[in-house]
Amino acid sequence: MREELILRKIKRGDTAALQALMDCYIPYISAVVWNILRNAMTPQDAEEVVSDVFLAAWDQAEDLKEGHVKAWLGSVARHKAMNKLRRMGVDLPLEEDVLELGGDSPEEQLERAEEARLVRRAVDTLPEPDREVFLRHYYHAQTVREISSYMNLNESTIKTKLRRGRMRLKELLTGWGI
Repeated sequence: MREELILRKIKRGDTAALQALMDCYIPYISAVVWNILRNAMTPQDAEEVVSDVFLAAWDQAEDLKEGHVKAWLGSVARHKAMNKLRRMGVDLPLEEDVLELGGDSPEEQLERAEEARLVRRAVDTLPEPDREVFLRHYYHAQTVREISSYMNLNESTIKTKLRRGRMRLKELLTGWGI
């Protein structure tokens, strides 16, 4: 079934269309979730997170846009997996292996490892509290509202710090050839 048709049917409440969506994307979503949970959770915990991703797709069907479903599901999977880790009290350090995207050849792995090292170096140059805001949002999957509440800062301040952090990283990484 084509993605456009699947989305149309899901928006009308067709559970068979949801099953078709799951058939298409379960391997991808499972990989995203497992790469985040790794050995911190059981396979059953990972399956629960994967199920939660597709439940979110069902509940938020109007947010699904043709051509963007995989990215939407991947983003939801990443956030749900990180939230699961946080709820279980697992600390989420920013390490090079967290930034790895996978791949086959040793050359690609070395290139990604070097890129991850440079990204880490760039993130480390951010001043506090900008660095903490950036890490909480992009690596710990916290919302602007959660960060605002935790750090006792306005949401607009958090958004400004995130924008400033992205601009700084873009500037540094572009200068370093990334």
